[in-house]
This record gives sequence, structure tokens and C-alpha cells, in this order.
Amino acid sequence: MDALSETLRVVRLVGAIFINARFTAPWCYQSPRADTVAPLLEPGAERLVIFHLITEGECYVEMGGDEPVRLIAGDAVIFPQGHAHRMTSEPGLVPAVGEQLDRVLARRPRQLAYGGGGPTTRLVCGYLACDARLAGMLLAGLPPLVRVNVRGSNAGAWLEASVRYALGEARSPRPGGAGVLAKLAEVLFIEVLRLYMNEQSEGRTGWLAGVGDRIVGAALHSMHKQPAHAWTLDELAREAGSSRSVLAERFQHLVGSSPMQYLTQWRMLLAANLLTRSNAPLASIAGDVGYQTDTAFSRAFRREFGAPPAAWRRTQATRSQERSALVRP
Repeated sequence: MDALSETLRVVRLVGAIFINARFTAPWCYQSPRADTVAPLLEPGAERLVIFHLITEGECYVEMGGDEPVRLIAGDAVIFPQGHAHRMTSEPGLVPAVGEQLDRVLARRPRQLAYGGGGPTTRLVCGYLACDARLAGMLLAGLPPLVRVNVRGSNAGAWLEASVRYALGEARSPRPGGAGVLAKLAEVLFIEVLRLYMNEQSEGRTGWLAGVGDRIVGAALHSMHKQPAHAWTLDELAREAGSSRSVLAERFQHLVGSSPMQYLTQWRMLLAANLLTRSNAPLASIAGDVGYQTDTAFSRAFRREFGAPPAAWRRTQATRSQERSALVRP
């Protein structure tokens, strides 16, 4: 399994499509910062990533004082750092004032239709909620706005057709429609990341750039494939077909840490995942992530998370119960 697939397996993604819109020009709406809508969309979420998929027509996205970005049918955009932005039929329009956001999001997916009667744009809005540390690693180095056109990928036509089908099912009395939309939101997000990796230009840094690099990607693949192995820089360099110095330099430049520092961070993230999702004893988890003793594992975990594993596990269980109470009707 490659490093991206392994990381996505560990990242706890919770997705949903919450708006299905048909706008006619002129139109404009304001999307607030992700952290301000997180309590409404996914109570208790540590990190929220908003995305839009244009299924018909065209529009622009404006963010702060940056130049407007034109979007066409098939374009998907995500906002890795959760910036506020405007979606508009043309730059410079004043956003419409509508219902309070909590009322708009009370029923999902919400059907929206408004505008001045001109050319039509259809789009869907969704989000992915995920663990903050894993998301921080996965999204590190990404620009404030990531745009790809999914119609250029093999999965694009299937994705768009599936979203349209699932939106129709969400309005039907048959159960399961929301669940299908949630899974499609996850698939769309992953496809955007995969396409972006293939399209990113020279000079990009961050974890995804490292995965796409021949040398660094090979080292990441080895560490993700066998996280419990007692890797050394020499071994990783051999796996990557590189010298120690070249691997260390490229890894630091792209990923922002040394290979050994990254290995420790990855092991701790795996351990946190196991502590959260299983009842496995600490000794078993320690062995799974490459530590021979509970003491060594607890020391490393406390350095990374600020609490020993057992206490951290209890805290996470309490928070999970509180989140469940928040979303309970």
C-alpha cells in the first residue's frame, strides 16, 4: 500500500454534501471560515475542509484580496486552510443576504435556487472533517485554494454521475441516501488530492510533494509499509536508491523534518489511531508501532501529545461521548 493510501486509511474522514445549488446570474454568496461553521456541520470536528464541485456552467471564487479564480463545469475546489471565500457569477458582486446559517443547514442536503434569471450554474458544496494532526500532515504545503478538474480523470464521469444520483436518492423516502453522499464526499476529496499530486508544479513543498518525489516518496512508502521496523537512515537511503545526504536533504526540504523525526511522528499518529479505535492493550500497541517496552512508548507518546497513552485514551473516549451527545436529535 502506498503512503497516501496508508495515510488515508488512518485518517478518520467524515464527509457530507450539505448544499445542492442552482444559481442564475447574477448571483453571489459568502462562505464563512470553516472553523465558524464546523459546530453546525460536524460538532466536535477537529478540522473541517470545505469543497465545491461545479456540475454545470461557470462561476468565480474570490478569496480576500487575491485575484478571482474562474471555475468551469467539472472543477472541484477545496480550501485546505479553511479560508472564507465568495462564490459568484462575476467578480465584484455583493453577497446575497439570506437565512441564518443554522436554518440553511438544518436540513441536508439543502436545495438552493436563486439569482437574476441569467445563465445557470449548478454546484454542490460539501465538507470533510478529520483529525487535526493527521490533516495537518496530509494538507501541509497546500495553497489556500486547490483546484482540479475531475472530468480529466478516469473517475470524473463516474463521480459526477454518482453525486447526481445520490442527491436524488437523498430526497427519496428510501433509507441510506445520506450515507451514500457521505462516502462520495470522501471519494471526491481523495480524487482531488490525487489529481493535484499529478498536476502540481515544480517547487512545491509539503507532504504530498514528498509522496510524489522519487527519492522521498520511496522512503515514505517504506516507513508507512513497515512502521514497526527499526529503520535507520542508511536503510531508508538504500530503499530510496539514494545516498544518506541526498535523502536527508530532500526529505527536510519537502516534508519539513528529518526522516527519523517523521518516522516517530508517524508512529505516534498510528498509536493515537489505535488508542482511539480499539481496546488493544498498551503493550500490543507499543509493539505495533515499533517500541519494545511500554515505558519507551509512553515516553515518546507523552512528548508528542502531552499526556501518557492511557490518560489520552480516556480523554478521547470522553470527548467522543460528548460529540455523540451534540449530534443526537
